[in-house]
Amino acid sequence: MKKIKSLFIGGLLFLFLTSFSLDVSGVYICKGPKSTKYHYKKDCRGLSNCSTDTYSVTLSEAKKLGRSLCGWED
Repeated sequence: MKKIKSLFIGGLLFLFLTSFSLDVSGVYICKGPKSTKYHYKKDCRGLSNCSTDTYSVTLSEAKKLGRSLCGWED
């Protein structure tokens, strides 16, 4: 019984900690032809000139697309 309780608490702790890292890794990008940046906030000033819709992707996906952090978010 003690082992099950420890596993349960450990599982809850794991879920709690990973939920924060998932929120941080989500970024926004514009898929316009001249877009080169990613943004942490959906309403970032740098996205105001986006000629297409904005998309939520993981940080690693944005970097694979060659995107760098928006200058308004430094």
